Amino acid sequence: MSRHERPSSETAPRPDADGIDRRGFLECMTWAGTGILWSMSGGVASGVGLGRALAAEPVKTLTFLQISDSHVGFDKAANPDALGTLREAVARIRTLKEKPAFMIHTGDISHLSKDKEFDDADQIIKEAGIPVFYVPGEHDLLDDGQGKAYLDRYGKGAKGAGWYSYDHAGVHFIALVNVVNLKAGGLGNLGTEQLEWLENDIAGLPSSMPLVVFAHIPLWTVYPEWGWGTADGLEALSYLKRFGSVTVLNGHIHQVMRKVEGNVSFHTARSTAFPQPAPGTAPSPGPLKLPAGELKKNLGIATVNFVRGSEPLAIIDTPLEG
Repeated sequence: MSRHERPSSETAPRPDADGIDRRGFLECMTWAGTGILWSMSGGVASGVGLGRALAAEPVKTLTFLQISDSHVGFDKAANPDALGTLREAVARIRTLKEKPAFMIHTGDISHLSKDKEFDDADQIIKEAGIPVFYVPGEHDLLDDGQGKAYLDRYGKGAKGAGWYSYDHAGVHFIALVNVVNLKAGGLGNLGTEQLEWLENDIAGLPSSMPLVVFAHIPLWTVYPEWGWGTADGLEALSYLKRFGSVTVLNGHIHQVMRKVEGNVSFHTARSTAFPQPAPGTAPSPGPLKLPAGELKKNLGIATVNFVRGSEPLAIIDTPLEG
């Protein structure tokens, strides 16, 4: 396939069947909410919390889901039943009035890369009844550091360590892998081969085409002291600046953080397993044990809703409980 040919979703890895001034900058964090249902139309992403989506009338736009950091197999005090909270999130998805076109999982499906963990996650996620596109998290590569178990299961048709792209409803989706050969402090890493692939993948695209880019670790620098960023993320983002609408979706930090810079909107999603502390509020990142009754207020999914217009990304989060 030449770089000017746009692969369809059939040629991508097979799925398992704020008031923001565009000229300025906004960065904010919130701890309440379960996630976002995203809709996309005309290159502009609009997000609505899952709770509002459940009550809303169906909309005639491209709608897809983001889910992240399931950590199936995790059973420590922060959440003794990570599989159960994943099951609850998927049950919530099934009640949506409008069925999303597909779901994106932004990594850490498993906790220890074990076959049973992947099997258990697959059994629950398939209950959503929609196609799923995956990228790996570092916890999905613990078998050999290169993700053979992950690639054998989710990487058919992908390039390298699992990167790929596909088109859907006039939107170009790009799945990146930044959890191989992590840099000092745990910073994400894309690597030269993948960066060259990315540059070629978008070379033939018109600047008016909306892009959605997703990877596990944030492509922008959130908190480098904890490895919350990607060492060569700026290079990747430099290739995307000519496009009028770019939405970047990540996981890894287990909390919602948003940033809009120019025409690029960034969003990190909550985990369905456990929260992590806000940057700098603890000695190090890791599972955060909350008081009884607070856990599900800090877990969730994201719904992406792209709507035609000139407004930037708007995100409202609603918790699984509360």
